Amino acid sequence: MNPVLLPTPQARRLTQLLVGLALFGVSLAMVVGADLGLAPWDVFHQGVSLSIGLSLGLVIILTSLVVLLLWIPIKERPGIGTIANAILVGVVFELAFPFFENAQGSVTRWALLIGGIVLNGIGTGMYIGAGLGPGPRDGLMTGLAARGPSIRVVRTGIEVAVLLAGIALGGSFGIGTIAFAFLIGPLVQVFLPPMMIDAAQS
Repeated sequence: MNPVLLPTPQARRLTQLLVGLALFGVSLAMVVGADLGLAPWDVFHQGVSLSIGLSLGLVIILTSLVVLLLWIPIKERPGIGTIANAILVGVVFELAFPFFENAQGSVTRWALLIGGIVLNGIGTGMYIGAGLGPGPRDGLMTGLAARGPSIRVVRTGIEVAVLLAGIALGGSFGIGTIAFAFLIGPLVQVFLPPMMIDAAQS
């Protein structure tokens, strides 16, 4: 076998990671284009974007890098998937958003919202299932939870805080925010198991 080629399981992990992150970025573009409300972290990203005049994709990347700095005191270690997540989601969003930003009509906007949430569930299942490291925000939550409070308490506390901050900064809160909150958990639960790559294969 050519030594420069990755073993098949590792190649599958990397491919699944990259495809999952790409789908995640496209899903975000769809939900933003629907303009019916964003997920809590994205309400925050959009609020910051509107406040400081940077593009939403760039704010997503910069926020990811800041969150990674918060990993240092809790001694979390990023994987290649963590770094890829921090950069690629924002880049893919910037590339995909022009296709959705002028969505008009309630049917089109609702289709984008629902399709974006489902695609987000698929993308999340793929990149988590690749097993190459959590996203910056997920790693912060699990890292804090490992040191005391339950993950439910940590996740709720962080997401409520960023949601309120995002709303205060002018981010888009609406029915889409509520739909995302209720649907994303069950969707990831459906899509993650078939996407899990057994560590024993690597």
